[in-house]
Amino acid sequence: MHDNRRLVEERIRRELNQRLRPAIHAERHPFVIEAWSVPGEPVTYAEAAAARYEPFALGGSWGRPWGTTWFRLFAVVPAAWVGRPVEALIDLGFRWADPGFQAEGLIWTAEGPLQGVHPRRTAVPLPEAKAGEAVELMVEAAANPSFPTFLPSPMGALATAPDQPLYRLTQAELAVLDHTVLGLVCDVEVLAGTMLALPQSDPRRQRLLRTLERAFDVLDLGEVASTAQAARDVLVPALAVRARSSAHRTVGVGHAHIDTAWLWPIRETVRKCARTFSSAVRLMDDYPDYRFACSQAVQYEWMRDRHPALFARIQEKAAAGQWLPVGGMWVEADMNLPSGESIVRQLVHGQRFFEQHFGLRCTEVWIPDVFGYPASLPQVFAAAGCGRFVTQKLSWNKENRFPHSTFWWEGIDGTRVLTHFPPVETYNAMVDPAEQIGIERNFHDHGWSDWSLTPFGYGDGGGGPTREMVERARRMADLDGVARLELGTVDEFFAHVEGEAAGGAPVPVWRGELYFEMHRGTLTSQMATKVGNRRCEALFFEAELWWAALGWPGTVAAELDGLWKGALVQQFHDILPGSSIAWVHADAGAEHVRIAARLEELVTEALGRLAPASLAVASARSRARREVVVGADAPVGGGPSQPLAGGSTAFVAEVPAFSVTTAVAVGTADAVTVTERSLGNRHLSVEWDDDGALTSVRSLDHERELLTVGRRVELELAPDHPTEFDAWDLESWTRRLARPITGPPAIEMIDRGPLLGAVRVSRFDGPSTFVVTYGLAAESARLDIMVEVDWRHDEHLLSMAFPLAVHTDHATCDIQLGHVRRPTHASSSWDAAKFEVCAHRYVDLAEPSFGVAVLNDGRYGHAVQGDAVRVSLLRAAKYPDPTADHGSHVVTLSLLAHGPGLHEVLAEAEALNRPVRVVSRGQSRGEGLAVVGLDAAGVDVDAVKGADDGSGDLVVRVHEAAGDRTSVRLRFARPAQAAWRCSLLEDAHEAVTVEGGEVFVDLRPFELLTLRVRSADDSLSPR
Repeated sequence: MHDNRRLVEERIRRELNQRLRPAIHAERHPFVIEAWSVPGEPVTYAEAAAARYEPFALGGSWGRPWGTTWFRLFAVVPAAWVGRPVEALIDLGFRWADPGFQAEGLIWTAEGPLQGVHPRRTAVPLPEAKAGEAVELMVEAAANPSFPTFLPSPMGALATAPDQPLYRLTQAELAVLDHTVLGLVCDVEVLAGTMLALPQSDPRRQRLLRTLERAFDVLDLGEVASTAQAARDVLVPALAVRARSSAHRTVGVGHAHIDTAWLWPIRETVRKCARTFSSAVRLMDDYPDYRFACSQAVQYEWMRDRHPALFARIQEKAAAGQWLPVGGMWVEADMNLPSGESIVRQLVHGQRFFEQHFGLRCTEVWIPDVFGYPASLPQVFAAAGCGRFVTQKLSWNKENRFPHSTFWWEGIDGTRVLTHFPPVETYNAMVDPAEQIGIERNFHDHGWSDWSLTPFGYGDGGGGPTREMVERARRMADLDGVARLELGTVDEFFAHVEGEAAGGAPVPVWRGELYFEMHRGTLTSQMATKVGNRRCEALFFEAELWWAALGWPGTVAAELDGLWKGALVQQFHDILPGSSIAWVHADAGAEHVRIAARLEELVTEALGRLAPASLAVASARSRARREVVVGADAPVGGGPSQPLAGGSTAFVAEVPAFSVTTAVAVGTADAVTVTERSLGNRHLSVEWDDDGALTSVRSLDHERELLTVGRRVELELAPDHPTEFDAWDLESWTRRLARPITGPPAIEMIDRGPLLGAVRVSRFDGPSTFVVTYGLAAESARLDIMVEVDWRHDEHLLSMAFPLAVHTDHATCDIQLGHVRRPTHASSSWDAAKFEVCAHRYVDLAEPSFGVAVLNDGRYGHAVQGDAVRVSLLRAAKYPDPTADHGSHVVTLSLLAHGPGLHEVLAEAEALNRPVRVVSRGQSRGEGLAVVGLDAAGVDVDAVKGADDGSGDLVVRVHEAAGDRTSVRLRFARPAQAAWRCSLLEDAHEAVTVEGGEVFVDLRPFELLTLRVRSADDSLSPR
């Protein structure tokens, strides 16, 4: 027989799409249409129902960008449709694109949200519709714009979006659903998909082709409905051929990844959730074996507050085992940029919500779309009760293929969590045969495991699974040629794998960070969002510390809880990384301002109650310090003071840890000297050249020059043109194209000592202005470099380069709850891929007896390979926000020379990021208060707060940060009576030693410890 395979394949494609699919709804009846365009922001159903509607013609234009139009649809079901399944068909003008990135609709009835509609779900089942009866529906249509991929667009903000309608209503009909034709379509999709995905040489391919050809021969394209069953009968034997016994097995879990914000604002995400969730519960009614996994507790809270009937349905489905709350987090947060305590609170707030409303705590962390995973995360996950972890983002790696699909991920402290990268390599699987065959090919761990997970459904912009996906899944449960797919739960998948591991399977171990070899630019994009988050994190620490000292009043605790939830939303993995439209970042900025302003008020109020009546110094640091303090008033004491250029007064004070004490000026033997070309004190000697660039920073304590001879500390500017994802990516060649900023400087002496010295260097380069201030304080071995930028460049990367005279193969980088070492060379492909890395407060280069740290108070992106440590200061991507980062920015970077170990670095990093406060006119009658005292140089304190259960217990969270075993002694303003190690959710696990009102614990390297402490009076009674 002549080989006509290609012609037959083309015949099948065409007849499937042009003849079979339309025949699913062959009989149709139009709706009468009325419309009302909402003049402003979205309104409730009640408001829409009461509005005045006008007649609307099919094909009419509707929807300015981000606008809402409500359609009211009315029809009488034809009498001839007696006993037949009726559906509404709605097409809002959908373009050929995936759901979530264009117009979307929500179908309403008087009972509430019914179902969402999008390009791949235009049919709305109406099981209550009866022949001869009227049907009335309301459609809330959102005119969300599409964004041309990687091209600047004015659509990202209301102020710049055009006002013309974007869409035309192209379909609004009642129709009869033909189940037989729908079944035939799904049969053909599965068998034709399997045929096309198999290798050309596989004999099963030709056999399937001929079977499909016979089925289409039987089909009468003019009478599809009457011949569909005969065609299906031809396909039955092919669908009955079972998979081989060794076929890979995958658990299919419905899913709809909904970005809490991205190419749409949060207000639109609330509506995306209503559309997606209402669709999910409806699909469960028709398919009892269908399961839907959904993360992000805040999205559930939105439904609870705005759509209580829908939320009640979700709870019912969860109780029945169909709806699966997963992830245990408030949002699917970025993992690189939030502080360790923020990640803790993501889990605490998420787990508490799921426990309260669903009676469970999640056992897995579910963050499939996050841009890399620090090495400290396993113990955080485990401490929140999550010993399992699901992601897939590393399948995008550009340089190196990650070697495992299922493995133990071991963190820097030794904690392990069972981790799975679904080999379908997406969290938006379509449940088609090509995917199922690819799963088996992509899975890396056939040597010990037979199981994987397949999250399926339209996502990113929401939408979720369709009935066609579920139908295809049923056909591929045990089908020759593809991996065996069973609909199930995340828990069932992990139970299979844990059973394999318990049976002695050699589960591989990956130790250290899961570095993502893409999206490195998110460490720097939209810097104002990152700085706003960091400021809020610092203020949360202070507010909780001082109100814990005041007894943790319930009203304050409740308010802090709400403020935390607001901040956690802004840590979502397309908000904090800076990869969203302008609207999203404007909202984030406003939210950070609101939260920070209220936290400042709470801190001020608490310190006013705690501070003595005289001038006081408040320190939220874990380490006592002697340092220069700046205040508006003169302190008591005989030490020297210095009037500053800004009108304040500087003095030296002894500042205890975690304390509010009377400010006393003490004497000092040190003094800062300033000349036209130098700064110095007894620790440092600093020099600059005629351009104002640093040429020498010498440590007098260590008798070492910090900078490479002949090199300068200077700002660098590089053209920044990623090949794909503008706001996300940074390319390896970008820094090679950098040039120093060397425009004519203006150099000005600001403060001339003896306690503070400061020199300002100002210059222009193109449209931007750069002001760099070198500052040195008496008693300090740290040179502070404040960089102020009026940033007007586009598509450039701004960095500050520090050529350090230290020889080492690795840089130590501060991460949440510890540190990791990154290569300073590109000796392998894995090393070379780390040309841009994340560090929070410091990067340190060290030899055995000497090191130099570069500190910062608000930057994350760093380059540590090559001839310098470079701190990425600003970017200016054009997509998705064409005005990203334009405006004023300020950051302080610091150089610190130190001896062996990291203790000095940790102390100075804390000091830079938690500056002391000077408080006037307090209300306390005493001389001050030390809330907590801690004896352990390498330990950082992450939180001091009242217990969440209102018991009056104090909760203290600490971690060992230097990588060393240590013993810790904790003292308290109210002596301790008892203390317990506990989970992040403050469940007490193990009593610890308490002697003389003090708590004694031992920490292993990088251990995170949450302590619950009960005072001798058994409560922290509010003052």
